[in-house]
Amino acid sequence: MSMNCKRTIESRILLFGFLLGLAASLFPQSAQALVVTDLAGREVTLEKPAQKILLGEGRFIQAIGILDQDDPTRRVVGMLDDFRRFDPAGYAQYQAAFPAIASIPSYGRTSRDTISIETLISLAPDVAIFGVTGHGPSANSKEIIEQIEAAGIPVVFIDFRLDPIANTPKSVEVLGKVLGKEQKAQEFTTLYRDELAKVSEPLRQAGFVKPSVFLEVHVGLRSECCFTMGNGMLSKLIEFAGGENMAKPLVPGVVGAVNLEYLIANPPDIYVGTAVGSASTWDRTPPRIALGADVSREVAKKSLAAALDRTGIRDLPAVKAGRAYGVWHHFYNSPLNVYAVQAMAKAFHPELFKDLEPETTLKTLYDRFQPIELNGTYWIKLDP
Repeated sequence: MSMNCKRTIESRILLFGFLLGLAASLFPQSAQALVVTDLAGREVTLEKPAQKILLGEGRFIQAIGILDQDDPTRRVVGMLDDFRRFDPAGYAQYQAAFPAIASIPSYGRTSRDTISIETLISLAPDVAIFGVTGHGPSANSKEIIEQIEAAGIPVVFIDFRLDPIANTPKSVEVLGKVLGKEQKAQEFTTLYRDELAKVSEPLRQAGFVKPSVFLEVHVGLRSECCFTMGNGMLSKLIEFAGGENMAKPLVPGVVGAVNLEYLIANPPDIYVGTAVGSASTWDRTPPRIALGADVSREVAKKSLAAALDRTGIRDLPAVKAGRAYGVWHHFYNSPLNVYAVQAMAKAFHPELFKDLEPETTLKTLYDRFQPIELNGTYWIKLDP
């Protein structure tokens, strides 16, 4: 082969490589599909980071806010109405900062039984983001998922409630990939795991006795006592924080009831009630515990004291000794659940965690990973 011919071939190879690189730089999305393994173990392919998303629950806005801090509503084309109905104070806080949230179409009220598939599909999202379990369509909603995917809408599952400790960082990583915000997702998961380690490492190194903990959920929402969580959700947080959820062997599923007589005969070392009351309604809806956005510590304490002043509950040794607490109910489905873990650990093992500062952790989470300012009380202790 002549030298001129060899140089011509090399020049053509270089030119071809240059043109390929130029094409890749001009059309990167067409050449790079996103492949995501979601929390249901499904491999989902997206053409590019999603610009229009549909949420299986409105309260997932808090997770989107970790990544889209400038405006967590800007990509959301539809969601259920659970955020406004179940956490009106939190919703109002978001609405004050992002008025467009009120204009996001709803394709259902607060459960999968109320959704309109036709409305959902008409919103034409790039992706539907559902919980593995929850109020909206779940991993078990086979027929609904098939209809959505048949319309060309990919479905991605996340999870903050079934196994919150293990799946919160995984879910944020999945969302980071779906939204094209992987670096921000990594920053959050690093902080999340570091804050968890402040609980797990001291417990691993110390010899300790697990206190028995009774968790009463939706305090004051029902006349009877006591609705609780046996497995998953806040039960997982109790266990990670070094407590023993006494309802776990009594409630075979995720939620169920333990009667008051059993509780009196088998009193727990610690009582924790979940708060579904608000600053504007706590005095009109006793005995609900008030926690969350806009709730002051004074109001939180008064509401907890009123909630515990019930027949049977007021006489529990844990209540008499001041080892009774209130926790914001919505941590059962929140990526900020690490704060509740730390607050529980400090309550369950006060000497071991005397230097742990859950309130500082919560402020850091809001300052770095939420689009709104921290305003309210999310954990409260009864004064003995």
